[in-house]
Amino acid sequence: MRLYLIAGEPSGDRLGAALMAGLKTLSPGVEFHGIGGPLMQAEGLVSLFPMEELSIMGLIEVLPKYRHLKRRIAEAASAALAAQPAALITIDSPDFCLRVAARVKSARPDLRTIHYVAPSVWAWRPGRAAKMARHIDHVLALLPFEPPHMQAAGMSCDFVGHPVVAEPLASPEERALLAGDGPLLLALPGSRKGEVSRLCPVFGQTVARLKARHPALRVALPTVRGVEALVRERTRDWAVAPQIITDPALKRAAFAMADVALAASGTVSLELAANACPMVIAYDMNRLTLWLMRRAAMVDTVTLVNLVSETRVVPEFIGEACRPDLIAPALEALLADPSGQNRAMALTMERLGKGGEAPGLRAARSVLSVL
Repeated sequence: MRLYLIAGEPSGDRLGAALMAGLKTLSPGVEFHGIGGPLMQAEGLVSLFPMEELSIMGLIEVLPKYRHLKRRIAEAASAALAAQPAALITIDSPDFCLRVAARVKSARPDLRTIHYVAPSVWAWRPGRAAKMARHIDHVLALLPFEPPHMQAAGMSCDFVGHPVVAEPLASPEERALLAGDGPLLLALPGSRKGEVSRLCPVFGQTVARLKARHPALRVALPTVRGVEALVRERTRDWAVAPQIITDPALKRAAFAMADVALAASGTVSLELAANACPMVIAYDMNRLTLWLMRRAAMVDTVTLVNLVSETRVVPEFIGEACRPDLIAPALEALLADPSGQNRAMALTMERLGKGGEAPGLRAARSVLSVL
């Protein structure tokens, strides 16, 4: 069986790799083609071009890259058709992936198309589900409340659990790697260049405020290869030089040992919840992009821990509120008393499938069921 997979950013790469591992377990001999990052490549994928080219977020941010992305869409669709797969599996990155799926489905209406990660139609732009149903047959959902939205639009959909519940936590030996005196702040300014460029100055000023209150403050900053050089450049003038981490064992240690986290909005909030690390979310983007998103928003929070747990215990500082003078006091409050988030984080993990079959294996079963 031959499958064509496309992922466009690190979170999709993780999903794709777990799915591939599950498929190899259930269907030995399965063959993979497509686009992916280092984790998918480790499972046997030879990427058509570097996945990092697709890690762009926001309407205004995409415009300068539009022609290049359009060319890559055409290349990906042609390669998918040439591979003659049993199915096209697109993973997150809907602006790119669904355009590829539309081209492929137009040329091969009989080809099964599967999209991994349901669009957040419960949060904004509900019409996306109906539009997606023109080109997608089946959806693999990460959140338990998503299948009804997809099914109502005409697609089949399975909740397969969120991969965060199956990711390994730090061992005692790994935790010891970051043991030390003074509070440990986990800084997570995102995995895209635009996010890092916007958030590093704000995070750095916040670190300076915390250091004034906690002279022994330590900072750990896990990052990914696509933005590592930029992160090093943008953190050179921080009041506390962060320990920049790319090693997986050190990353697990950082998540486990941190006293508090300052994170960009995104799925990283679930990684923090899995490690019972209290968090503050801060995010900024182009003002026009932010204005458009707010006009379309259907929920009052962007943090998945808040949404899944049906609470609002994780503080958020978005757009004009993404300011050090507002963020630092929220981090101070969590350092003083982190207990308020503990129940919400535990409930989030329970609802996402903790303790059940690994999501990658569940996703693989779902894929095989529609083939």
